[in-house]
Amino acid sequence: MLALTFTTGIVDAVGYLGLDRVFTANMTGNVVILGMALAGADDLPILGPAIALVAFLAGAAIGGRLLRTAPAGWSHRTSVTFNATGVLAVGLGVAAVIAPPKQGQVWALVVTGLLAVAMGLQAATARRLAVKDVTTVVVTSTLTGLAADSRLAGGTGDGWARRSLAVGLILVGAGVGALLLKAGGERGVGVGMLVAGVLALVTAGLGHRHREA
Repeated sequence: MLALTFTTGIVDAVGYLGLDRVFTANMTGNVVILGMALAGADDLPILGPAIALVAFLAGAAIGGRLLRTAPAGWSHRTSVTFNATGVLAVGLGVAAVIAPPKQGQVWALVVTGLLAVAMGLQAATARRLAVKDVTTVVVTSTLTGLAADSRLAGGTGDGWARRSLAVGLILVGAGVGALLLKAGGERGVGVGMLVAGVLALVTAGLGHRHREA
């Protein structure tokens, strides 16, 4: 889950910087951007965040449907859904390297939508696994738990390492995504998605291999 949190940072950095300020995993950011854009804020996109939001919900619904009757813990279906996320990201990455999406193009919106579907599927699968404080797509609740349960707040501080890693990895992932975008030039969006997708596939493979029988 922590590895997938890292890949989420890459994906969101690539989406925000390379696909006209759109988050494909962090839907809180999209809702805020969409609200400001609808209120008339200058130079904020409406169509991209709206597509990402709807597509993410669709991906999460598909994931929920597939995993509804799956056994608890990491199951065969868990591997299938996580692998589907990786395959989608890799496929989009290859396509975006061949034909780099440009802001405002229909192709860029297609990439945004499909990537958001993949991230919705990942989020639904992570939710099903229910690893405490590691949703792979958001860290606000993780930060809240880190502070509210800390010794400073009178708590025990349990789980601080896992929570800190989740926050740190999405931060580092975003930085890596920005660097990949810069290094890849016009193909940076594709390169970022390729890296994230390959890492997701490796993670899914390891999870499947070490799942409980």
